[in-house]
Amino acid sequence: MNTLRAGAALPAAEDNDNGGNAGPRPIDGLAQPERGWAMLVIILGLIVAVLDGTIVNLALPGIARELNASASQSIWVVNAYQIATLVMLLPLASLGDLVGYRRVYLVGMAVFTLSSMAATFANSLGTLIAARAFQGLGAAGIMSVNAALVRLTYPSSQLGKGMAINSLVVATSSVAGPSVAAAILSVASWPWLFAINVPLGLVTFALGMKALPFNRVPPAAGLRFSPVDVALNVLMFSLVFLGVDRLGVREGSVQGGGSQASAWAILLAGLVVGFIYLRRQRKEAVPLFPIDLLRIPVFALSMSTSVAAFCAQMLAYIALPFLLLEVYGRSHIEAGLLITAWPLAIVVMAPIAGKLIGRYPDGLLGGIGLGLLATGLALLAALPAHPGNADIAWRMALCGLGFGLFQSPNNHTIVTSPPAHRSGAASGMLGTARLTGQTLGAVVLAGVFSFWSPHGGHGPVVALVLAASFAAVAAVFSSLRLKTTSHGG
Repeated sequence: MNTLRAGAALPAAEDNDNGGNAGPRPIDGLAQPERGWAMLVIILGLIVAVLDGTIVNLALPGIARELNASASQSIWVVNAYQIATLVMLLPLASLGDLVGYRRVYLVGMAVFTLSSMAATFANSLGTLIAARAFQGLGAAGIMSVNAALVRLTYPSSQLGKGMAINSLVVATSSVAGPSVAAAILSVASWPWLFAINVPLGLVTFALGMKALPFNRVPPAAGLRFSPVDVALNVLMFSLVFLGVDRLGVREGSVQGGGSQASAWAILLAGLVVGFIYLRRQRKEAVPLFPIDLLRIPVFALSMSTSVAAFCAQMLAYIALPFLLLEVYGRSHIEAGLLITAWPLAIVVMAPIAGKLIGRYPDGLLGGIGLGLLATGLALLAALPAHPGNADIAWRMALCGLGFGLFQSPNNHTIVTSPPAHRSGAASGMLGTARLTGQTLGAVVLAGVFSFWSPHGGHGPVVALVLAASFAAVAAVFSSLRLKTTSHGG
């Protein structure tokens, strides 16, 4: 299982990365079976990184009880992972451009595996939270360069297939967390939620050492890893996360006025830090926060599309439980099954979207998909007073089909429109766009619920109308890419 490396003349920096082996290499992607092995490693890493974002939620009451912690303290078992992942996505993506995506991925997998072992044997809440923070750091190493490695693995003519597989893995792993946790907890205690990562991580690391491709081009001139920029990036995203978390809408609850005031203050502090950080980044030749890539029209439109689409998704995902449980009287099981129609439709659409990439412009596919999403959300907002389960389910499925048709082509453009030496930054921006959109959605929802109660029906309906509006705006952004001249745009 020898890794095939690309580039007719490997630069000196790359010789250091691959042990000095030079010679003829294919220019575009890996050949089979090397491509299959590399993609297996990428998929396995993505599964564990995404799963661990939600797999612990079901076990929080048991963890709190066993470790003598309160519910508010135990939530940091989840938050520590999410914050650590979030704040290090862009720094580690930049590091991947500098030292190699393969190295960042493998170190990330090693940190994730070791910290999973530490979490398995944690005997106090503080130890568990610390282990989860390091798990999140490892997950950031995996996810920050994930798309960049896919770009190295597939030839450009088949890259759409690779991005579709990525979207499929993320969609299924995102919704599988609670089910996997329930299966494990039915036969074992909560430490096994982390213990299962250890053998899987070891196998993935061993395979990755042999299968993952090396960077093909030298780092961009002027690229550096600045501790000050990393600190500002960490502070900005941490404050934004904590502010949105304290708004209370991320988990579908509503906080009191005092908590709301402090939440808005923390969020404002994050925006102030962000303003200072981005002004500093404008002076950098190769910025950590890739402002240079945002100057590429098709990339900027693709990022805008992603932010607006994930804002719509977040608004809908949090508003729908209120609508189904409190307005239409569904049970928690019924509501969960109805909402599952959305991600299941994404799973169905993802491979279809992958086959369409390259045949039709990404902007057109994204525009059509987001138009379907906007239509589905509007139809959910306009449900009759006493809808049947089928009435709800097909509308959910329409949303999922639209989202699935948008996601893979949009990700394809984000990854392929920048130059190859900035693939890591583009890969990191995939997660950043998702975060920004979801954060914006949570903030908008907090404003909606402050004017209209989430419990009376008006709040969720208004949120769905706004979600449909954001999806329509995203469709416009996507369609505007048809006027740009860029590969895959």
